[in-house]
Amino acid sequence: MNLGIATAIAYGILTFVGGLIGYAKAQSQASLISGSLSGLLLIFSGIVQLQGQSWGLILATVVAAVLVIVFIARLVKTRKLMPAGLMIAGGLVSLALLVYQLSTGLEPTV
Repeated sequence: MNLGIATAIAYGILTFVGGLIGYAKAQSQASLISGSLSGLLLIFSGIVQLQGQSWGLILATVVAAVLVIVFIARLVKTRKLMPAGLMIAGGLVSLALLVYQLSTGLEPTV
């Protein structure tokens, strides 16, 4: 399992669980839907990479970048560090790892 696969799946699980927690704490259906959808997309991209498809790495990178942008906007709007700060930090780390994996080549190594 390479860095791109592990990163996509780990960040996907974090995002999915974060959506569930957001729903449980604030009854936020937006958190549930967006967290579930983005988390499942990230996990899916990891599975696709496991099957040798290089486009899974691109999908994971795009989803992570969109999540970072969304949570930066949310942090600016609400000025609340949680959960936006945590998701920005996790997203930036994931994005850096995914971009590094992209820069080393799209050849998936399982």
